[in-house]
Amino acid sequence: MPIPLKTMPLSELPAGEHACVMALGLGRGISARLTTLGFTPGAELTMIQNYGHGPLVVTIRDTRIALGRREAQSILIQRIPNDPLL
Repeated sequence: MPIPLKTMPLSELPAGEHACVMALGLGRGISARLTTLGFTPGAELTMIQNYGHGPLVVTIRDTRIALGRREAQSILIQRIPNDPLL
């Protein structure tokens, strides 16, 4: 039996953490826009700024992107653990 992957909204990822995009739960228009910006399943990202309110900033595919909190809440991610040996 496969182990279920634990997903969470992008808006909950703390600054400095890394994650992998799992799914977009937005309408077609916004999903298409985010897809063209690089938010596709499997894409890795890094949270640059997340104060817990207002917009947040991520780096994905070597590009910094600011997102509104509502957009970020609809992007499902899986956290990538930081490796202390690197």
